[in-house]
Amino acid sequence: MSEPIKAPVSRPGVLSLNIKEKAALYASYMPFVKGGGIFIPTNKAYALGDEVFMLLSLLDDPAKIAVSGNVVWITPQGANNNHQQGIGVKFSSNEAGNQAKTKIEGLLGGYLQSARTTHTM
Repeated sequence: MSEPIKAPVSRPGVLSLNIKEKAALYASYMPFVKGGGIFIPTNKAYALGDEVFMLLSLLDDPAKIAVSGNVVWITPQGANNNHQQGIGVKFSSNEAGNQAKTKIEGLLGGYLQSARTTHTM
């Protein structure tokens, strides 16, 4: 007799993001989110407030940044202006979140003043 299939236990998702170019990092970073945040392309369903864990690989830095956060933005499939489907995640307000924000802003430098469109705005 087989056991019934159990629904998975709800736990934070783990998302990997590998960004190799500064322009792609600019398009993904969300500086308008207090404490910083990042857009992650995904077709998985998330709800606002969901907790996620991220492993970020940025440009040519071999060290991955491990940071948690909460979903604050959702771009659904078929969104206006052909925006990519995915979620925006606000970095947690802890040491790892502060380090991720500082690292990304350091890599972007003057790019942050650009008027180019991003995945979110």
